[in-house]
Amino acid sequence: EILEESGLIADRPVLRGTISWPGFGKNGEDWFGFIFRIESWHGEVHAGNHEGTLEWISLDTFDTLPMWPSDRNFLPMVFDADARLFHGCMPFHNGQMQSWSYTRV
Repeated sequence: EILEESGLIADRPVLRGTISWPGFGKNGEDWFGFIFRIESWHGEVHAGNHEGTLEWISLDTFDTLPMWPSDRNFLPMVFDADARLFHGCMPFHNGQMQSWSYTRV
């Protein structure tokens, strides 16, 4: 997925956590995701793709970017210094986040 959308090869992916998204799918399907931070990579960045143009941003400004409002709940844990994994649950109903809970282990 990373290579396809960016042109980059992840040399050192670090698992930061998992999230269960009950009801998130287009028809209410449950989704489950593994969240990684890529600490080193190589390759040539694509000029763009159907997902958008890859852009490097400063961590202190990422919260100003347009994104799913629910992403703001877990993105800080992807980049924080806490080495523990997070495991979250974010139920959706009719395209809207209903709640957010997580543990760190």
